[in-house]
Amino acid sequence: MREKIVPPLVPHAVARNITDFLIEQAEKPADPALFARRDPSGAWRDVRATEFRADVERLAKGLIASGVGQGARVGVMARTCYEWVLVDFAIWFAGAVSVPIYETSSPSQVAWNLGNSEAVAAFGETAHHEDMIRLAIESEDLPVSNVWQMTPAGLDQLRAAGEQVSDEQLEARRSAATLDSLATIIYTSGTLGRPKGCELTHGNFVGLSENTIAAVPQVFAPGARTIMFLPLAHVFARFISVLCVASGIQVGHTPDIKNLLPDLQSFQPTFLLAVPRVFEKVYNSATTKAENEGRGRIFALAAETAIAWSAAHDDGGSPGLPLRLRHRLFDVLVYRKLRAAMGGHIRYAVSGGGPLGKRLGHFFHGIGLLVLEGYGLTETTAPIGVNTPSLVKIGTVGAPLPGNAVRIADDGEILAKGVCVMRGYYKLPELQAETFTDGWFHTGDIGELDDDGFLTITGRKKDLIVTASGKNVAPAPLEDQIRADAIVSQVVVVGEGRPFIAALVTLDEEALPGWLERHELQSMGLAAAAENETVRNHVQTVIDRANESVSKAEAIKAFRIVPTDFTEESGHLTPSLKVKRAQIMADFGAVVDEIYAAPKAASV
Repeated sequence: MREKIVPPLVPHAVARNITDFLIEQAEKPADPALFARRDPSGAWRDVRATEFRADVERLAKGLIASGVGQGARVGVMARTCYEWVLVDFAIWFAGAVSVPIYETSSPSQVAWNLGNSEAVAAFGETAHHEDMIRLAIESEDLPVSNVWQMTPAGLDQLRAAGEQVSDEQLEARRSAATLDSLATIIYTSGTLGRPKGCELTHGNFVGLSENTIAAVPQVFAPGARTIMFLPLAHVFARFISVLCVASGIQVGHTPDIKNLLPDLQSFQPTFLLAVPRVFEKVYNSATTKAENEGRGRIFALAAETAIAWSAAHDDGGSPGLPLRLRHRLFDVLVYRKLRAAMGGHIRYAVSGGGPLGKRLGHFFHGIGLLVLEGYGLTETTAPIGVNTPSLVKIGTVGAPLPGNAVRIADDGEILAKGVCVMRGYYKLPELQAETFTDGWFHTGDIGELDDDGFLTITGRKKDLIVTASGKNVAPAPLEDQIRADAIVSQVVVVGEGRPFIAALVTLDEEALPGWLERHELQSMGLAAAAENETVRNHVQTVIDRANESVSKAEAIKAFRIVPTDFTEESGHLTPSLKVKRAQIMADFGAVVDEIYAAPKAASV
């Protein structure tokens, strides 16, 4: 059994909560710009700490006047936007507990979050969200007294309601919460079964924020800026949102990732927050664009050079002169253009929500963007550990952050402890007993700790495939390599209890037209492409390359291209873009059965 315990860098008093971060920023003589909002002309307008605090207080008074009591639950259903954070802090100032709801949720999912958390009120960003919330309330007869829209008119209604609440009343509510007080109940998006409510305290956010700022000062430094596009209902974006207020970093918001490129160019952030799938899409889109413009060979050489240049820095090494010269050449031809497309000022990116993999980590480092890969879960308020600019090993998820600890159990499972770990699962005491052993939280992931305390994720315990012959196969390494191809969207390795390993593959609808044109094939949809021999041969080549990295028993022996993609809308991806394996097996089980029933399978 191996473990790494990192003592906290920042101790803190019990009489403290998340709202103190905002008060401290608003009391600074510089009055930092904590946010930026689009004005009617499309330009970004600063929102300073004092302005944000004043509006938070007005809304918090409205909540108090509307009967939201100390510790009461309030739902929030919205896209990623400035108003999300405004309402979140207002809930905390009123001494209440926020319950985020993904804006893509169905009425039954909305009803579960509100009903299970015993919410007394809720916010919806638009009339559509309000309708969804009210439908959920009516369908389950929930005791939710108020529903407000997060529109100017809806928030003005709440501001007006609180005009008679005194500053003293508000301060009593705000200051009553301690580090041990519940701040939010975040429901896991759930790759299996009903979402579980994770109880995260003010102490989780405060302790983790303060220690992260101390551990990664290069990223969370004065003058830093980021644009938030991940869903704020997800713990990863939510933690970074609090962290940015704590460190005085300016945040812009964009609700639609389709607008991300122009938003990056206009906002010019210094660091980004993303999940691995976003980095994969950036890489694959750049590859596709280069190939469509006849520069595919140049881009491929540039990518190989970037990866080699980054890898040469591992273990304190440095690239040789020929590699340095090639890297300098491609910086002029390719890398600068990629950095400019992302706003031209990004130095770092923080990746979480799943394993990134060495290939992408080295590529982005090689083009001048250091991706700091981290690891955590909803139950750990996001990061247990993360790479830092001064302590980085690409391919790992870093060492534990100060105040946190990691242990590897005898069966390889990762256990976690520290300021990041939740109080527990809401109204699920039996699950609490199952997931904690002597204060250590069982993450369900499997991994390895090296001698320096850096953690590598090797798979998900429940995703580990055991074939009919008893061979244990972790699907993630194979899937990562196959998804690297521009035409591939998703891949799910299968083989539990089967005689060999196989895979389900989906195609990227955006990349497909250009790929077909380059291969002199007529335009066709996903279903037709799934049956096309040239497409299938290409996917086979991609799989053959991936198979070279594993043993013969772990290699993919057969595959099928599914005629549709796996998406959040189809119910096959979580909001953080993780594959719901159980749902895919339920919906495509017949395809898997057909793979193993095929005559070819008998000879494998």
